Amino acid sequence: MKAILSCALAAGLAIAAVALPSVAAADELETIKAAGEFKFANSGAYPPFSFVNDQNVVVGFDVDIGNEIAKRLGVKGVNVSTAWDGIIAGLLAGKYNSVIGSMTITAERQKAVDFAGPYYRSGRGIFVPEGSDAKSLDDLKDKTIGVTLGETHEKWARERGGWEIRTYKGLPELFLELKAGRVDAIIVDSIPVMVAVKDNGEKLRKLETSDVDGGAVDIGIAIRKENPELKAAVQKALDDMMADGTYEAISMKWIGADIR
Repeated sequence: MKAILSCALAAGLAIAAVALPSVAAADELETIKAAGEFKFANSGAYPPFSFVNDQNVVVGFDVDIGNEIAKRLGVKGVNVSTAWDGIIAGLLAGKYNSVIGSMTITAERQKAVDFAGPYYRSGRGIFVPEGSDAKSLDDLKDKTIGVTLGETHEKWARERGGWEIRTYKGLPELFLELKAGRVDAIIVDSIPVMVAVKDNGEKLRKLETSDVDGGAVDIGIAIRKENPELKAAVQKALDDMMADGTYEAISMKWIGADIR
């Protein structure tokens, strides 16, 4: 009898161990509402999507999107800045509820997290100084390329090969390294660089080669898996923002165009 009871107890614990993570994850929307805050992460080094302003506050398109989603969830938005290469690990560790940081939706990332959205589309670009002689990828052979650590562009650059790669924390560092001549080109999303060229007078030029961009990619909001209620609530907030003009207003404020 003791053996039977022990087996039954062990089986029950095993079932509970499997079931508990799903229950906890499914309840995260309730947890957010009970806490009164929605924590979302980004690098804080990706203008105009997230960057530190003159008042030492992180602002930008992604920050406004996160705060608006929080408002529609009925809670306060809390922006968390963290290094990009560890941002998914921080999400999985429960340090924040989501990543609203211009993250490309990829099959590899979907193995670890779920995505709401996409909330905009972007594409890869290779930028060189305005006075560079480079006209094509072949001209960058054996040159030094700058990328943001952990971005999909770093993976693309390493898979393609043929150049030296240096990694940085974000776009401001990449601009500085390019100006100083420590890198010959940078590989980044096109939108923030084109905004910097327009607004800040950055002296850059995009290589117009068809095998660079690889088409537009979807940018999504990452949340932990097994979280259907939170995913649905975030998606509804996004859909409503796009329908009532709030999204367009945020996009025009930071980008100067509707980028959805």
